[in-house]
Amino acid sequence: MVDGGRSRVLVTGGSGFIGRRLVRALLAAGDEVTSADRHAFPDDRVRSVVGDLCDPAVVAEAVEPGTDAVFHLAAVTSVVQSMSDPVGTYRLNVAATADLLERARVLGVRSFMLASTNAVTGNVGKATISESVPLRPLTPYGATKAAGEMLLSAYVASYGMQGAALRFSNVYGPGMESKDSFIPRLMRAARDGTGVQVRGDGSMLRDVVHVDDVVSGLLLAWRSGHNGPLILGSGYSVSINDMVEAARVVTGTAIPVEHVPVGPGEMPAVIIDISAARALGYQPRNDLKAGMATVWPEFSEAAK
Repeated sequence: MVDGGRSRVLVTGGSGFIGRRLVRALLAAGDEVTSADRHAFPDDRVRSVVGDLCDPAVVAEAVEPGTDAVFHLAAVTSVVQSMSDPVGTYRLNVAATADLLERARVLGVRSFMLASTNAVTGNVGKATISESVPLRPLTPYGATKAAGEMLLSAYVASYGMQGAALRFSNVYGPGMESKDSFIPRLMRAARDGTGVQVRGDGSMLRDVVHVDDVVSGLLLAWRSGHNGPLILGSGYSVSINDMVEAARVVTGTAIPVEHVPVGPGEMPAVIIDISAARALGYQPRNDLKAGMATVWPEFSEAAK
């Protein structure tokens, strides 16, 4: 811990979509922050380590002596990419996680917060997903995240560090211009006057959560000393068709839909139980339309 009670914190993937919001929240709280990413963080208050975390030298530079906490967000997050490159996905999502955990152990880092996913549970139909559901991932992405969780659990049990695996639902919010998930696709379609592809009949259910709610959950899990998995989401599920309709209302455009086949590894529903997070004080504040309204200006302004 640095002088004044501030914490020294490493955020891997600090220049990414969630990482940027988390770094800024940590800075606002007065913490000293290092970002480890392939891109430098655009703020000179942040110590930037630029490089690939699959390189042990980058890990060694990122986790410096005196680090209090690691927020490990850097990962291959695309299911499609994980299926086309399972080996590369393993290297970043598992091997690099193991290297970070070991470096944290050697240096006595007290807390390790791992970004995970509800995809670790696989297809449970329309059953509600809680932290106690067995891990049966369907894709290399889900499998590598489950492996990361197991490594973290072992380090917590063996070495006494605090470790939480934060299982995010589908995260959206400002800063998604370069992302290829469904809500940015909707925003681009509205901006460009094109349509979107919807897998199946659009009835698949998803929990979508605003990035600022996820950041609040990450900080809460760390500061509360939580150990083990913790599901972070909005706590209510919407259909793909609901997302399309919300985007039409927010953007004022028609957004035509083309229905295409459902791909491999797609779950028919993601319905999550966030009661464990709520018990810690987690309170998601953004509903779908209000949340989309924070995303749309970045896309609409870009068109001007």
